[in-house]
Amino acid sequence: MTDFTPFWQALEQLNRPAMVAIEGGSAAGKTTLARLARERYGCTVFHMDDFFLQPHQRTPERLSEPGGNVDRERFLAEVLQPLQRGGQAAYRRYDCAAGALGPVVEVTPAPLVLVEGAYAMHPDLAPYYDFSLFLDIRPDLQRRRILQRNTPEQAQRFFQRWIPLEQRYFQALDVPGRCSMILPVAD
Repeated sequence: MTDFTPFWQALEQLNRPAMVAIEGGSAAGKTTLARLARERYGCTVFHMDDFFLQPHQRTPERLSEPGGNVDRERFLAEVLQPLQRGGQAAYRRYDCAAGALGPVVEVTPAPLVLVEGAYAMHPDLAPYYDFSLFLDIRPDLQRRRILQRNTPEQAQRFFQRWIPLEQRYFQALDVPGRCSMILPVAD
């Protein structure tokens, strides 16, 4: 199991209010770590998966950009900028099953805010964070975890589409190198 002690120590050193990004590949444990942090610190958590591109946004031009398959503009305008100004976030989660945005969710943030998900450290978003963590998962462990939690058809989408997009984003924008901390993910 991954030792999160260095991350907990880093969070405890941050002045509040603080914004933290948890970045990494599929199945690295970003959502699980954010849940553990919420239980431990009572922090507010936002999920980048809630900002998946809507069908009309998925143009070849947009999808050709490293990190282009998330609606970072909407996340910036509805979450990061309002929180930076000391306000409340009001946003709509993207519902993949419905292919549409859900109802407005209003969030008054706790003094510690976590943003978890791939693409959280896109250069348009990174300046808003006080700290960032990259969860570095080995390909064999990633494959095993994806196969455990998905149907074979869903797993193939990860292997053929999502993971290559993430890898291109990580490499093109040097995401691990721009994070405050890198933690290797262990079994």
